[in-house]
Amino acid sequence: MGAAVSTFDVDLFVIGAGSGGVRAARIAAGYGAKVLVAEEFRIGGTCVIRGCVPKKLYVYASRFKDEFEDAAGFGWTLPSAPIFDWSTLIAGKEKEISRLSAIYKANLERAGVSVIEQRAQIVDAHTVKLTDGRQISAKYILVATGGTPVLEPAIPGIEHAISSNELFDVPQFPKRLLVVGGGYIGVEFASVFARLGSDVALTFRADNVLRGFDEDMRAGVHDALTHAGIKIHAGVLPTQIEKTADGLVVALSDGTAITVDQVMIATGRRPHVQGLGLEAAGVAMAKNGAIKVDHYSATNVPSIYAVGDVTDRVNLTPVAIREGHAFADNVFGGKNVLVDHSDVPTAVFTTPELGTVGISEQVARSQYDVVDIYSASFRPMRATLSGRAEKTLMKIIVDGTSDRVLGVHILGHEAGEMAQLLGIAVRMGATKADFDATMAVHPTAAEELVTMRTRTTRYERQATPGQAAQ
Repeated sequence: MGAAVSTFDVDLFVIGAGSGGVRAARIAAGYGAKVLVAEEFRIGGTCVIRGCVPKKLYVYASRFKDEFEDAAGFGWTLPSAPIFDWSTLIAGKEKEISRLSAIYKANLERAGVSVIEQRAQIVDAHTVKLTDGRQISAKYILVATGGTPVLEPAIPGIEHAISSNELFDVPQFPKRLLVVGGGYIGVEFASVFARLGSDVALTFRADNVLRGFDEDMRAGVHDALTHAGIKIHAGVLPTQIEKTADGLVVALSDGTAITVDQVMIATGRRPHVQGLGLEAAGVAMAKNGAIKVDHYSATNVPSIYAVGDVTDRVNLTPVAIREGHAFADNVFGGKNVLVDHSDVPTAVFTTPELGTVGISEQVARSQYDVVDIYSASFRPMRATLSGRAEKTLMKIIVDGTSDRVLGVHILGHEAGEMAQLLGIAVRMGATKADFDATMAVHPTAAEELVTMRTRTTRYERQATPGQAAQ
């Protein structure tokens, strides 16, 4: 008997050619599936086009300010003051993301995946409609449309504000910039533009930046932003934006006002699901629009799956890639792969940058009976000759009962690189004794991670009277 003929046009239709969708498509095609990917904007998604990649390029650009200033302490004399050109940076960024987008497309085509640069909308559990009116049937549909910025609060004049998407390419460099939002996007852009030459103000609802991160690291980032000249207004939000001849006049909730050239809103992102047709297909969604999925990225509709930021699990590019890979392994490779969303290393690319893996001190103290804290604060070696007032902070969180390392948090030069490697150790269940037994690499900042022998603090959770009697 011959092989059964499929009744569908394709085995897999992927909506969204970002990191998660592209990985899923390539792996599925590798298993022999007939795959089609639709993308309405540019191949590469948020990370490549308007997120991690261009942001990191701008971070590098901003750090040259410090490098030029520090050079004198190492014997270098610059013949004149450095001059920054905004248009050159935009052009360089555009060239690089276009190169990466082309590579993404070439890799898809090399894997045998068909790419359609149109918007796709779900008609039913097995049918997708394209902008040109064509309808394509698919055995499986994968939604990987990511997230999109939210311009909130909805105040008078909000139409004059922009998101991080637009800030990358504003025609005129903003000499005066207001950033609204104290999350990682807000603090990263505030840090970047302050070093590029903007007079930056940062406002946010909370009492400090980076809610959810370790408290000592939050305080360290706050101090670094202030030292960079950023005017921080904690617990303050804009109430009105008015366009005038002198710029945008922003009224703030504390009764003051500020005049700027640009207002960038970074108060959050939402799953990019509008107009996808998910409701018509019966896909269950959360209140914020996130697609509800199980541990295998499956929705309540057996033929429809979702990966990445559109599911609002852990909204990071490497997580979306891992989820997309696992989806293809399971559905087309006959495997049983579960993605572990715990102990995900991450970084916040302020200057200095924050690298972290595992849980914070505050979370550890709420979950474990005995918590040991090891911490260090020191002047990095490069600052000794430059004269720069900068500190590196390191903190190790340990389960005082088992000696297992629960979290590591670093604020300093190349902290993100350290967090990536520390992620391996933490995931493998390394103990503090394992850290102590590891030989140091000298002279490095990272050696402090294996030479912190003196416990800074121990927290022991007191048993309640009822617990003590048991």
